[in-house]
Amino acid sequence: MTSNRGHSKARPGRGKNVRVKSAKGRKISSTLWLQRQLNDPYVELAAREGYRSRAAYKLIEMDDRFHILRRGCKVVDLGAAPGGWTQVIVERTGAENRSTGSRVVAVDITEMDPIPGATILKVDFLDESSEDAIRAEIGDSADLVLSDMAPAMSGHTQTDHLRIMGMAETAYDFARQILGPGGIFIAKVLQGGTEGALLSLMKVDFETVRHVKPPASRTESKEIFVVAMGFRGEK
Repeated sequence: MTSNRGHSKARPGRGKNVRVKSAKGRKISSTLWLQRQLNDPYVELAAREGYRSRAAYKLIEMDDRFHILRRGCKVVDLGAAPGGWTQVIVERTGAENRSTGSRVVAVDITEMDPIPGATILKVDFLDESSEDAIRAEIGDSADLVLSDMAPAMSGHTQTDHLRIMGMAETAYDFARQILGPGGIFIAKVLQGGTEGALLSLMKVDFETVRHVKPPASRTESKEIFVVAMGFRGEK
């Protein structure tokens, strides 16, 4: 496969430092969230460049570093809604042009608006039947499995860690089944890293495993991403 390295997107500058007045009936947490959004340069940049979410820049930054998105790639995007990552995948693999051989399958339990060049599956990935639906679209194997899945956060650190790690482990089990040799797996986890058992398994299954916090990931956020490259294939 040949690389599809286009020009890098412009990096955002500093935020506007807009203060939001509390409104009657609005929770303090909602006011703080709105203020954070208004002052977030990535939110402004996403709106200007047509991405559905600021999360698009997390994938852009990881791809700029690791060169994971190439023409001819077959990619499964788990937890894809609202579609920011899927937009980046289609753009950088050239999937809208069928002649590239790229194929993109976006999976989420939430409804997503169409994205030209991607097949969108509205299914619950945690349901066992979802694997058959994904395979029907992607084919026998994939080059890249991405998981930006995350549960609704409870605010209880240990509980949230266990929930998000459960999703990462389920995504990893699926990736091991569908990735071809040399394949790549990326998943969201929480700071503290990937738990020992899963990390040990990844180091056996992949040539390289790293933890990454892209610049677009908010400083106060505990999210990081595990990037596993060079799948050795099932033993």
